Amino acid sequence: MSTRNRLIFFATGWLIVLMPFLFWWNAWFGRQLSDKQLQEYLQDDKKPRHIQHALVQIGERLRRHDETVTHWYPDVVRLASYPIEEVRNTDAWVMGQDVSSKEAAGAGFHEALLKMLNDPSLTVRGNAALSLVRFGDASGKPRIVALLQPAKVIAPQAGTITDTSTVRTAIHQGGIVAKLESGGQATEVRSPISGRLRELPVKTGQSVVAGDEIATLDPGMEQVWEALRALYLIGQPDDIPAIRPYERELPEIPDQVRQQAAETEKAIRERASSAK
Repeated sequence: MSTRNRLIFFATGWLIVLMPFLFWWNAWFGRQLSDKQLQEYLQDDKKPRHIQHALVQIGERLRRHDETVTHWYPDVVRLASYPIEEVRNTDAWVMGQDVSSKEAAGAGFHEALLKMLNDPSLTVRGNAALSLVRFGDASGKPRIVALLQPAKVIAPQAGTITDTSTVRTAIHQGGIVAKLESGGQATEVRSPISGRLRELPVKTGQSVVAGDEIATLDPGMEQVWEALRALYLIGQPDDIPAIRPYERELPEIPDQVRQQAAETEKAIRERASSAK
């Protein structure tokens, strides 16, 4: 092999290794940002993942009791109404990391989270309700109970189903559940949550109208676990039917979740008994 070909070979091999690393490095929210980068990322509307990265960094620093991030609180509140769902979802989580400081109160974290209970996204509503629990506010309890229940995927418009996922398949939030064709235009119908496809009442080639149920998804176990932990603190007896299914010994229910469900029901019953 000539020297030129060897150089091309090694350069190509290096790029094969380097490119995935660079992609991971730029996409990884754990990468530490300087204060200057954090400020720039919070304002980067062209790259919403940069905004998410900055929010995650603020949340992590709050968990380490780093009070230097408080001057970005106005941005955190501003992003509660950001048009990108993933940004709002992360934002709701961040506001739950500081529930007692004067800065959080002054910025209006509590009030912003209350407004987010009416967000069009199920997961944003749920995260806002979970963060409100940390404020001692149980007004989002119905949203938390909803996190334990299957999510329905609805046809956004009339058309013909051209492709579907498979029952029992694990799907991330935003993953494709089905494809719909209407007037020569293809529409991807995506999952509102991360979970597992429970039911798929439609078939390829079937016609649907707007509002028809396309699929039902069981919530992911991480979402379930967080909801159970919150209901341990604020749950009421009428929430027990939603908790009971997660106490069953089934392969898809981890021991941690099953134990949390049992402890949550026990806490609710003890709270109800002591209130009599």
